[in-house]
Amino acid sequence: MIKILNKYRSFILITVLAITTISCSDDENSNLMLEPFVVAFETLSVNLAEIENSQNISLVYSQMSTEFGNVTILLETDNAVYGSDFITNPPLDNNNLVLPIIPGENGDIIVFTKLNENLDETVEINLSIISIEYPNAVIQGNSSVTLNSSASLGRGFEPDIGGPNEPNQVYIDLSTENQTSIKRDSWDLGFYGGSDFRVDINGSIYMAAGVIDSNSIDSVTQEDIEAIQDQVAVGTFDPANEAYVDNPDGDINKTAIAPISEIDNNNKVYLLNLGYKVGTDDPNPGSVSIAGDPRGWKKIRVLRNGDGYLLQYANIEDTSHQEIYIEKDVNYNFTFFSFDENDIVNIEPKAENWDINFTVFTNVLVNAGSYGFADGVLHNRKGGVTAYTVNTDDFSYDSFQLENIINSNFQLDQRTIGSSWRNLLGEEKVLIDNIFYIIKDPNGNYYKLKFTALLSDNGVRGFSEFKYNLLQ
Repeated sequence: MIKILNKYRSFILITVLAITTISCSDDENSNLMLEPFVVAFETLSVNLAEIENSQNISLVYSQMSTEFGNVTILLETDNAVYGSDFITNPPLDNNNLVLPIIPGENGDIIVFTKLNENLDETVEINLSIISIEYPNAVIQGNSSVTLNSSASLGRGFEPDIGGPNEPNQVYIDLSTENQTSIKRDSWDLGFYGGSDFRVDINGSIYMAAGVIDSNSIDSVTQEDIEAIQDQVAVGTFDPANEAYVDNPDGDINKTAIAPISEIDNNNKVYLLNLGYKVGTDDPNPGSVSIAGDPRGWKKIRVLRNGDGYLLQYANIEDTSHQEIYIEKDVNYNFTFFSFDENDIVNIEPKAENWDINFTVFTNVLVNAGSYGFADGVLHNRKGGVTAYTVNTDDFSYDSFQLENIINSNFQLDQRTIGSSWRNLLGEEKVLIDNIFYIIKDPNGNYYKLKFTALLSDNGVRGFSEFKYNLLQ
């Protein structure tokens, strides 16, 4: 048995029945209100190709169980044989799996073990809840789950953002349900893997970059940077400082660092404001503490070296520099470098393997320059993802279907979701519940996505939740 947090039950796509009214006696007018006991699968689908050996398939209850009972699940297969291609725990009995309900539990699991590594796209395994022996039980919501090699049908999701300091950047692939979580101050520079030679800076820690009129990194001193040092920063409320950050729309042609030229003399030295460490203070509920101590400054120069980059870097007063060759990798949007590690670091998944990124973000406000905001959600523009917003005045989330998509509405701007899903004005921090989003992934899958939580049950930021469904 497994214990599942009460909060986690909100992820599944359950619509609980209206409360049932039961008369206590013929001559009494008082009624006993009973809430239905719902059992549902946590997800609608599981990707067989992602299972290397075994995987838990979770069921969740709408409330903690107080009595004994059981759930019966029908197993149906196409092009797969139980016992030779896969097995389950509990084992199959007359095409059914029977799971006990034990008092004090919030859910249960089925352990699925793949015995045949070569299960292809023709294979489909379906598990369906067909009966629940428990008082006032109903079958509703995610009553079945499909295992195949196709894209995920959708699920509820809680990104691993990490609480009100929002320490993590979380990359999510909707089609495989995978998330990759990394500390947002674990990288500094991203070296573009596409056809252009471009260098990205880490906007999640409020980095900034300003050009210095010099081709010699070793000769640049504090005196050379004093004229611009105060300006190379995020949040100065000066419109001119937009030049020192990457354009927040995600266009690779609008980075703060100019394109890297084949001609070495065209590649200038840059002053880097390294932004801030991840904050560690505990803010009041509903608030965030994003920025910790300043990380200082570097000077850099980037040259082209064959099909890769040569990064030169040093502290401001150093009269010599370090170098590292960074090879392009066309499978990734960027190859990342960390000054803390003095080396290349693994950050993003492959370009085709993520769709949205939960992150702190540097944005630009018209006539006020760059600023930072929390709870940002960016789509993978460089990897081919696009998105647009739907108002519930036009369609409800549940009624929106594939044929309702308007292809001309898809936006390149990676901030299409951005911060538009929540409202932080006033004392209350709330979801904006009259919109949802349509996302097209790099493989041509279409999803609808709606946010279901901004705060934890205790009112703490950094615990966002959303649900999504494949449109087919």
